[in-house]
Amino acid sequence: MEDFSSKQQARQFVWDRLKTEKLAAFPFPPHGRIPNFKGSSEAALKLFEIPVFANAKRIKVNPDSSQRPVRAEALRRGITVFVPTPRLAGGFMKLDPSRLDPGDIRAASTMSQCGPYTEEIPLTDLPQLDAIVCGSVAVTRSGYRAGKGEGYSDMEYAILAELGHQPVPVATTVHEVQLLKGLPQAVNDLPLSYIVTPERIIEVSAPPPPPKGIEWDRLPEGALKAMPVLAELRALLARR
Repeated sequence: MEDFSSKQQARQFVWDRLKTEKLAAFPFPPHGRIPNFKGSSEAALKLFEIPVFANAKRIKVNPDSSQRPVRAEALRRGITVFVPTPRLAGGFMKLDPSRLDPGDIRAASTMSQCGPYTEEIPLTDLPQLDAIVCGSVAVTRSGYRAGKGEGYSDMEYAILAELGHQPVPVATTVHEVQLLKGLPQAVNDLPLSYIVTPERIIEVSAPPPPPKGIEWDRLPEGALKAMPVLAELRALLARR
C-alpha cells in the first residue's frame, strides 16, 4: 500500500488506478468526485453485517453514487435514511421507508429521482442518529480519509455536533484499491470507525477524534450564501 504526504496526491493515485484498472463504475470519469466502484452493492450488503448498522433505526448517508446501494439496502431494512443536500446547497432530506412501496426504493435511493420521496427536515428536527455512512476517495486503516477535497462530510458531522448530537460510528464503503498506507489528517477531518470493501470489514481500533463543531473562522468567503444550512445553524446558535 502507498503512503502519501498530501491528500491530493492520494486522490490522484486512487482516481488514476480506478480508471486504469477499469474498477470505476458510472458516473465517469472517477476523477474529481467521490468515485463509484465495481462491487459497491456487495460492499453495501457487507456493511449491514456490522451490528450497529444492522440494528440502526436512523442513519445518515452521503448523496454520492457509490453509496446508492447503502441507501437502498437501508430502506429495504426499514431504516430511516437522512441525506444531506448535495454540496450542502439545502438542508437535510429524510427518506422514510414506511412511506415507500418496495418498487419505489430504487428511485428513492437515486439522487436524480428521489425528490418525490423525500421530506426536507429543519435542523431543529434532526433526530439523534445511530450511525453515519460517508463516501471517500482514499482511506487508511487508522481511520483517516480523504474526500474529494471540499469538506462536506466533515461539515455535516460538525453541524450535528453543534446541534448537540452525540458522536456515532462512521463507516465508508470503498474498493480495496482505495485503501492506502498513509495520508495526512487535519483536526476537523471526519474519522472512520469502519472501512467496508466488497471483500471485508475493517474495524478501526482507535478512531481519531471527530470534529467538535464548525470552524467558523476558516470557512471560505461566501460559504454562508452557498450553504444556507450554515447560515441557519449560525442563527440558531445565536438564539441559544
